[in-house]
Amino acid sequence: MNLMKWIVTYGCKLGLDVMCSVNGKEMKKVPLNGPLIAYTNHTGTLEAPLMYTQLQPRKKITAIAKVETWDNSFLRYVFTLWDIIPIHRGEADMVAMRKSLDALEKGYILGISPEGTRSREGKLLRAHGGIAMLGLHSGAPLQPIVHWGGENFGSNVKKFKRTHVEIRVGPIFHLDARGERVSKEVRQQMADEMMYQLARLLPEEFRGEYANLENATVKYLRFIEPAELSGQG
Repeated sequence: MNLMKWIVTYGCKLGLDVMCSVNGKEMKKVPLNGPLIAYTNHTGTLEAPLMYTQLQPRKKITAIAKVETWDNSFLRYVFTLWDIIPIHRGEADMVAMRKSLDALEKGYILGISPEGTRSREGKLLRAHGGIAMLGLHSGAPLQPIVHWGGENFGSNVKKFKRTHVEIRVGPIFHLDARGERVSKEVRQQMADEMMYQLARLLPEEFRGEYANLENATVKYLRFIEPAELSGQG
């Protein structure tokens, strides 16, 4: 990590430690090396610096973020320094897809939010099927990471109140089409199965579209043990 990247990263971590109380003990379940698609619920701007700093000291980390974020000069500087990949939402952004696949091929941990847009109330929204294609094309394992509490960050800052954030990490798996043709419907079912893995980690009030765990299936998820991840520890 170059000096400026180190200063910004640990400066953000220090700031978050001052403004937040984070229970991130389960981050030790995340492999130290990639390739890995670490997907999470999307509740606001806090999660990007939160997840990036909580993943330290892992070296190869990147993520996908909406291109509009680069309109903010400060965030543009930080996200560029962190090698974050901009994506145009609402379209098939093949440039972002190629950059994501390239990062995974180079052994990066790639952060992504399958919902595509943030949930202001912290409740899960219906996922887009695009993450399934990323998982299938890259062959990279996927791991769910959830957080809650950060949805109160904005209001807490105004009250000069620290925000408590809880983080939970789930099991690692591969997507497996089981020999089927990957239609739009299959992609959506894969994405929904992935989202139920997030829902299982969240308190009931945050499960949103995936509240009924009885509807959860794992047809296209092939769970693996961490020891099976070649070259990872």
